Amino acid sequence: MALNSGKNRTKTTAGRRGASEHAQDVPEVIVDFIFEDGLLFVAVENIGPKPALKVTTRFNRKFFGAGGNEDISGKAMFQNIEFLAPGKKIMTFVDTSTAYFARKEPDKISATVSWRDANGAAFKAKIDHDLAIYQDIAYIQKLQLNREKGG
Repeated sequence: MALNSGKNRTKTTAGRRGASEHAQDVPEVIVDFIFEDGLLFVAVENIGPKPALKVTTRFNRKFFGAGGNEDISGKAMFQNIEFLAPGKKIMTFVDTSTAYFARKEPDKISATVSWRDANGAAFKAKIDHDLAIYQDIAYIQKLQLNREKGG
């Protein structure tokens, strides 16, 4: 089960569209951090009903994973996704939550994600995350649970 951190979303469009157009008729892209069984992931997801094009994400701070050896914020998935289908999620492993916080990686991270729809209209959302909420969550690793069951 994924736990969502707090978000502030603002959407702006470059080209003004008719007032009759509803938000559900356009792509909506989010960047979310996911905590699952002590593991931390980051994902780019199109939660809207239409494809998102030219998706880019900029973080206000660099953050590192894989034992502190990999710049997660600089990965190609944040530089440009040409096409992100409706409902599609692209996710990458960051690190174990224990290792991430032990290195004193940033816990307050803002992601600004930009994309276009098929008509060329531009959208942008700023999403603020506070990863500190994951520091004191109790969890049981699935591998440990399987061993306890004799698996």
